[in-house]
Amino acid sequence: MTCVPFAKHPIRSSHLLAALVLLAQSVLAGDIESRPTLTADGARSLVESALGYARAHAAPGAAVAVVDSAGMLIRLERLDGTFENASAISIGKAKTAVLFGKPTRVFEDSVNKGRYAMLAVPEVAPFTPLMGGVPVEVDGHVAGAIGVSGAASAAQDDEIASAAAAEFARRRAERAGRTVHIRAAQVAQAFRSDATLIDDPAFRVNASRRSDAGEAEVHQSDTDIFYVVNGTAEVIVGGEVVSPRTVAPGEIRGSRIEGGELHRLSQGDVMVIPRGTPHWFRRVRDPFTYYVVKSRT
Repeated sequence: MTCVPFAKHPIRSSHLLAALVLLAQSVLAGDIESRPTLTADGARSLVESALGYARAHAAPGAAVAVVDSAGMLIRLERLDGTFENASAISIGKAKTAVLFGKPTRVFEDSVNKGRYAMLAVPEVAPFTPLMGGVPVEVDGHVAGAIGVSGAASAAQDDEIASAAAAEFARRRAERAGRTVHIRAAQVAQAFRSDATLIDDPAFRVNASRRSDAGEAEVHQSDTDIFYVVNGTAEVIVGGEVVSPRTVAPGEIRGSRIEGGELHRLSQGDVMVIPRGTPHWFRRVRDPFTYYVVKSRT
């Protein structure tokens, strides 16, 4: 065997090192996976959104826990007056949501329907099948979860956690200039609580629910676009608002409308109401759910 001296084929050490690094990367690429996980800043943003939502919706208390993708606690805060064990329960909800990649309402529903075997799930500490835990997804991966306990009800716990997760997704999409994708479970919860899905400078999307007639309305800056999901309603458009009053800049309310044109809405219907046009839900058959897109341009 003939040995070739290095002197005849000089190789710089830096080039050799780079080649070895590339080779190692190609070998190891199939052995690991890079997945997103929540940071301390992300956890702080989620907690601030959750507590802000709790205060705005008159929650008597709330403990909010955020965990990373491995279920490790990153941040925990609670409102004054929240019962003592709410913190531990909120942590359990967050850990359950992230380890299973599902909202904890799924497990509470299963137990309520008689699947008591869920209570014996081994090696998950703590497994907390109570509403109020919601996974936080980034680019299709579960990056962490938020858990809420101590609000007025289990449903409000879930509402607060879902609202914070949706707001986190919206802010990320806004910063990145990407499409906003809100999962079906969060949309369903929004319809139950008559909540805003997206609030953008150019438009707002509401998941709205009505159980009875409302006040006459005039939006001087917004065009309303309705899409009916379920139910039927009678809407008066145009005419004159009776006893008008200004409730906010550009927003007028009144007791009813005199005159105007009657429209009967049902599932699948779309209605566009230009800005400045009076409208009034005169009669509603409960449940009446519909998307409202408010265009501000």
